[in-house]
Amino acid sequence: MVVGDLALELETVVIGSGPGGYVAAIRAAQLGQKVAIIEKEYIGGVCLNVGCIPSKALINAGHRYRESLDSKAFGISADNVTIDFAATQEWKDTKVVKQLTSGVEMLLKKNKVEIIRGTAFFNDTHQLRVVNGDDAQSYTFKNAIIATGSRPIEIKGFKYGKRVLDSTGGLNLKEIPKRLVVIGGGYIGSELAGVYANLGTEITILEGGPSILPQFDKDMIKLVETEFKSKNVNIVTNAMAKEAKELDDAVAITYAVDGKDVTIEADYVLVTVGRRPNTDELSLTVAGVEVGERGLIPVDNQGRTSQSHIFAIGDVVPGAALAHKASYEAKVAAEAISGHPSAVDYVAIPAVCFTDPELATVGLTEKEAKEQGLVVKVSKFPFGANGRALSLNATEGFVRLISDKETGLLLGGQVAGVGASDIIAEIGLAVEARMNVEDLSLTIHAHPTLSETIMDASELSLGLPIHI
Repeated sequence: MVVGDLALELETVVIGSGPGGYVAAIRAAQLGQKVAIIEKEYIGGVCLNVGCIPSKALINAGHRYRESLDSKAFGISADNVTIDFAATQEWKDTKVVKQLTSGVEMLLKKNKVEIIRGTAFFNDTHQLRVVNGDDAQSYTFKNAIIATGSRPIEIKGFKYGKRVLDSTGGLNLKEIPKRLVVIGGGYIGSELAGVYANLGTEITILEGGPSILPQFDKDMIKLVETEFKSKNVNIVTNAMAKEAKELDDAVAITYAVDGKDVTIEADYVLVTVGRRPNTDELSLTVAGVEVGERGLIPVDNQGRTSQSHIFAIGDVVPGAALAHKASYEAKVAAEAISGHPSAVDYVAIPAVCFTDPELATVGLTEKEAKEQGLVVKVSKFPFGANGRALSLNATEGFVRLISDKETGLLLGGQVAGVGASDIIAEIGLAVEARMNVEDLSLTIHAHPTLSETIMDASELSLGLPIHI
């Protein structure tokens, strides 16, 4: 890297290479822009390296282990089932994460995106500086896209260390803990609690609110709670985490419930109480970029900040902190820079939690629709009446469709059960395309498949159910 004050010229620069950044860079390059992407740590960002992808790898490993221990329902038994967790972690890191991130880097290079390593901060409205160790270089730019993502929140009394872990630490443990306390019962906390519960760890979840997974409907949450109970996971709600004290070979966690302090010991405590946007070290005020509440950057429907040539996407802007939302906004911003009339339309953003069973939702829930004054019809079809679910011995859960009572227009849907993360896509497409329940019922679904539950739910909504 060149050292000095002579600024090099860039056309479009993307700061951050996560699911927002690398997608923005590739799409901008495809549209004829000369693009550079700045990354201070690893290509692929949190999602590909220490978030979405590695967590799903461990979730799958946990399922495989659990099934190996007990598949008596299928007449299958195995003796002396063991797990080499170091080998599991090696598979996750090399065969999943490394393969995917190296693929992303290859795609960037294929699209002639220049990769600049280092930490970026703005010098003024059209210049930034990148620091990489002892080297530093200034760049001028025509357009910029901020895609710096977010980081875990550290709470008082729980300073991250050897036994007080954030989500990254929870994904990279060298051994399976005998006891694990998880603070926060949201997406990340519930997913990682499920991983280690399947691997035999004694889990305690401390949730500050009245319920885990508050983003989902109560009947969906109940399914996860029941599954956790079957694995001896202890869920403590309305709990205030107060302090963690690291011991020689354990950690003592103190929390309060109903005004009374309780102290328990575990091998590790995993803190998953939320994330904060990485906007505080970018010198945004120098660039004239307005920063709003909680460090989030206000943007218009194309991702423009208060500076029309500087865009922001993903976890640094208001809205759900979801990788697929960041990728969607990335394409809009890249297209807007190229002069296309693209704009965000958040009608159908799916949200998925990879618990046991999986939970997924898209569009409006029944409650949200009624709050908007809509008169709705709700149809709920159980997996227990689906042949494929029966053959998988995974009959817990349901598909629910929310539609306008008069027109049948599909407003939203939820899936709780096996394959929910994939099934939700059809409902999302139907909501996005402004389809009605009759459109779904007239679509021929392959048999036997889990997706038939959508057809059955739509027929139920029409008052013409076949399988229930």
